Amino acid sequence: MRLQIGYVPLTDAAVVIALGERGFAAREGVAVDLVPEPSWATLRDKLALGLLDGAHILAPLALASHLGLSGPPASLIAPVSLARNGNAVTLSLALWEAMNPVSDALPEVARALAAVAEERSAAGQPLTLATVHPFSSHTYQLRRLLALGGSSLGHVRLVVVPPPRTVESLERGLIDGFCVGTPWNSVAVAAGVGRIAALGCEIAPFCPEKVLVLPAEMEERAPPLLRAVRAAARWCGEPRNWPDLAELLGSPRHLGVAPDLILRGLTGDLALAPGGASRSVPDYLRLGEGTLGFDGEGIGWILDEMAQAGQFAAPPAARAQALALARPDLLPAQD
Repeated sequence: MRLQIGYVPLTDAAVVIALGERGFAAREGVAVDLVPEPSWATLRDKLALGLLDGAHILAPLALASHLGLSGPPASLIAPVSLARNGNAVTLSLALWEAMNPVSDALPEVARALAAVAEERSAAGQPLTLATVHPFSSHTYQLRRLLALGGSSLGHVRLVVVPPPRTVESLERGLIDGFCVGTPWNSVAVAAGVGRIAALGCEIAPFCPEKVLVLPAEMEERAPPLLRAVRAAARWCGEPRNWPDLAELLGSPRHLGVAPDLILRGLTGDLALAPGGASRSVPDYLRLGEGTLGFDGEGIGWILDEMAQAGQFAAPPAARAQALALARPDLLPAQD
């Protein structure tokens, strides 16, 4: 069996990249061709149109595609989660200076950001914040962060920027900040253009992040692939493998990022500002066999966030269709 598996260049694509590059798929008789995509919208469309056999994808976008809310409708199954956490909100140094929060604590940062957002909105010069796709945990984390400070997304200009383009967009002044997955927050700090202001793992801990999705007709052929996914996830979750994983992910054919910046996300030892504050946050990104579960609870969380963001209020029939996306029953038992 030969499969084309798409991904967007992020550290949490680790399991699918290791799947093909470290022989886990081959040992199950599956040949995997890894296909990097520049944006979530491109990946979504190729998956829906049958140009990909599976994908590392935003869990909310997988559900939106499955429900016909985003792009061409697609009948999908999501047997496993590939990662939890890993996002952060990074702001321009000028915006951070204007905010001048009392401390780095999440409530203080939220209040300071909300205050500047309200002030700029009232002056007719709203902040421009980037998310990676409207249907993403990133959008919901930005909404939650502003709400914690007493404001809302209605007081900012929200735009979509693909993950690999976020740092360049910040450096060029096209946006004032973004919410994106690792390693791009660390890349912004290392480039001296951004300050990590808030961590996704503290805004919405362990919310559904990326999943592996397959066309529904792949169900009967999925077990060998999913056995390989379990083995790859186990390998990715072992700290002793992280230097090797960082080298693999950092290669030009995948992320094209310095391995030490990828290691920051894997270990949770984060530099928050250029030459400044740092934090150790072990739960910043969670990879491994223990993160593979994706079920109705995760679907419910996404539907609730969609509703609160004004994207979709699921009637009972749609909720039943949504629940059919999660297929944890297809994941083979542990060895």
